[in-house]
Amino acid sequence: MSLSVIVRGPEGLVIAAESRSLLDFTLPNGQKIPVNFDGTNKLLTFDHPHNFVAAVTYGLGGIGDRPVYSFMPEIEATLATEERMPVEEFSRKLSSFFMNEWDNRPELKNYAGMPITFLVGGFNESELYSHTYEMHIPFKPEPIELPQIGINWGGQRELVDRLVKGYDPALTEHLSKAWPLTEEHVKAMPAIAQPLEVIFPLGAMGLQGYVDVAILLIRTTIETQRLALYLRACGGSIDVATITRQQGLRYVQRKEVEGEIY
Repeated sequence: MSLSVIVRGPEGLVIAAESRSLLDFTLPNGQKIPVNFDGTNKLLTFDHPHNFVAAVTYGLGGIGDRPVYSFMPEIEATLATEERMPVEEFSRKLSSFFMNEWDNRPELKNYAGMPITFLVGGFNESELYSHTYEMHIPFKPEPIELPQIGINWGGQRELVDRLVKGYDPALTEHLSKAWPLTEEHVKAMPAIAQPLEVIFPLGAMGLQGYVDVAILLIRTTIETQRLALYLRACGGSIDVATITRQQGLRYVQRKEVEGEIY
């Protein structure tokens, strides 16, 4: 499932993700067992001149037997001759690439599970503030622009929702089992809970604050899952990068391949 976060403010944006993939593996006897790996790359960054944009992914981890990040060589090849492009155009190009890959898999024709979701963020040339787009492969591939300042997160998001929004997104479902809720009641829930929200003053805290917020949200989820009776779908290293209009992308922390060579 994973957890990915983008934090955006006047000084730039921060994009972050943890590294766990959770899979159901089928043994030769047909038995399915859950396995996890903590080296998955969910943060997609690109070479110059596309180093003013990055993407993070959550939800379905790949297409067929290939994880999302394994497509990076093909993506980089398609970008090799391209000039720096606006973030929206870049988002469309990334979406188109993965839709083509999806459509080339006949076995996925009737797929009805969770999508591969991308958050794409970056700076247009000569503009002061960042842009962020969201798209869902294969169901909603058209990029949707998100607000310029704020925090977006996705994947196994319920613990962050409890922390920031003040309630779990499943709360309305549980309430409806006890009381008859109308559609108006459900729509009113965010406004009712708004006083419970944790407010991060992004306009005042600066780029380092955005980094700290992104790590806080992901680390809190990882540690809560580690200690509580909970599906441990988030874990491993947290990859974090900043993007500013002056310097483009810079990694704050990034996992490395470790081990001895024999």
